[in-house]
Amino acid sequence: MYSTGPIKACKVDVMEELALLGDEAVALGAIHAGLTAAYGYPGTPSTEIMERLIAEYEAGGPKAAWCTNEKTALEAALGVSFAGRRAMVTMKHVGLNVAADPFVNGALLGIKGGLVIAVADDPGMHSSQNEQDSRFYASFALVPCLEPRTQQEAYDLTREAFDISETFHVPVLLRLVTRLSHARSGVRTAPSRDQNSLSKADKREWMLLPAYARRRYASLLERQSSIHVWSEAHPVNRLELEGRDLSRVVITTGLGGNYYEENLADLKVHLQNQGRRLPARLHIGVYPAPQALIRRLCQDAQEILIIEEGQPLVEQNLRGILPQKPVIHGKLDGTLPASGELDPDVVRPALGIAARPALQISALQDGSFTLPGRPPQLCNGCPHGDSYTTLQLAVEGLESVAITSDIGCYALGATPPYDVPETIVCMGASVNMAKGAADAGIQHAIGVIGDSTFLHSGITPLIDAIASNTPMTLVILDNSIVAMTGCQDTMLPSEGIAQLVLGLGVEPDHVIQLEAKRSNLEVNAEILRKEILYQGVSVVIFKRECIEAIKKRQKLEAAKKAKPVCEDRGGQA
Repeated sequence: MYSTGPIKACKVDVMEELALLGDEAVALGAIHAGLTAAYGYPGTPSTEIMERLIAEYEAGGPKAAWCTNEKTALEAALGVSFAGRRAMVTMKHVGLNVAADPFVNGALLGIKGGLVIAVADDPGMHSSQNEQDSRFYASFALVPCLEPRTQQEAYDLTREAFDISETFHVPVLLRLVTRLSHARSGVRTAPSRDQNSLSKADKREWMLLPAYARRRYASLLERQSSIHVWSEAHPVNRLELEGRDLSRVVITTGLGGNYYEENLADLKVHLQNQGRRLPARLHIGVYPAPQALIRRLCQDAQEILIIEEGQPLVEQNLRGILPQKPVIHGKLDGTLPASGELDPDVVRPALGIAARPALQISALQDGSFTLPGRPPQLCNGCPHGDSYTTLQLAVEGLESVAITSDIGCYALGATPPYDVPETIVCMGASVNMAKGAADAGIQHAIGVIGDSTFLHSGITPLIDAIASNTPMTLVILDNSIVAMTGCQDTMLPSEGIAQLVLGLGVEPDHVIQLEAKRSNLEVNAEILRKEILYQGVSVVIFKRECIEAIKKRQKLEAAKKAKPVCEDRGGQA
């Protein structure tokens, strides 16, 4: 029997099979592991983990909530762990940069209740500004990392991650990637366990004053040998030697194992035609990398192929693990592409297999074949379009203008037909980059940021600008929702943003709220231009609800109206 909706999963005493996204499998695995609370910030491809957890919370499951940013989410989870209970944090890979401070320091704490950080990487940059690999963070922080390759493993390893955290008293990083997070498969669940009882940790293990922190770091280093022993013995780290070619070996990690196995039938035929056997192989799914298994695999190897999704973590470390010098193939020597996602077809040339037969499309008369590009764009009727048009009118004729933008739907204003922002770097960067541009001598520095992103990481840089009375204008595009990741609620209602900005110290005459509306373009542009010319900090808030948020709200309202109302008739509806 398959199910996809909330199932009040905090108490499940029987095994059942569900059709789940990888993200949903993580959410359910956490609940069944005895989760007490989960926190996160939306970011593709991780968003569905928290959405499922929130749905279960509303159906009677453990606490689950969005937070202002990834740092605040992880710090809340640390509080749950300190109280002896199990907590999860969810984010995408660039979100771990925001949470790096509590993540790295959290490794020094005496973790009491299991703490799991579920991070979804985005190889290929489908909806991200870089391809960073979160496994490097786990290696840097000296904590275990689990890398599931199927939805079933996502469920199983999430459950296990809490036990590992409590065994070694460290946070555990669960590394996902887009194809696993957003693909659906059958998952067999197991009976759930109860939540931990409330029991505070030893405060001496949770205060990182230098004297305590030095002892905690020494303790973390001492535990590394036990963590390595665990990794070597874990069944997910699977070594295949029997009847294999030991001179040419393969190491796979995460989804790289799937792509290798999808080519296995063709590889067998290819090698049999050459009188050769399948290569010996090690699949790695938990880290630190199992060094003894790697040495055993490679002791007679002349060539090694490493197939790993993401950046070449194992490949870079291999030379430090192996005493001999076999030829190592992977991303560093160009055998596999250094960027983008892997897939079975990308892996085939590295295995020496011919490309699969493909449909040949007839070329145009001039011999070329091109499809028109379809870049993402703002939705028809999006309020940001009117806001950008207003900004274009406001700066018309001005010299020395810099417009810095941020991560969100409004980043699409950098493409035609608007072409307005000149920089897009990371969450919150627009604010202080506008300040820096003004400090460098740009006369009209303008930062553009969304409402949720402003709350995420735009407040503190605005304080910097206020403190130095920087001549700049911050434009906050308030569409009342976290639109790009699926219309999650913002942490503060729209009416509260102006109050917050006033509370930070922006002069009341220069906190302006405008309705982002096409009929108001000329009037709004004139008001905005005055603020851009003002020699101090001004904040202009363009307000209009996201059209997708309107649809979502109307759908919920319709559902509430259609819901049967029970009357009190002696216990009968």
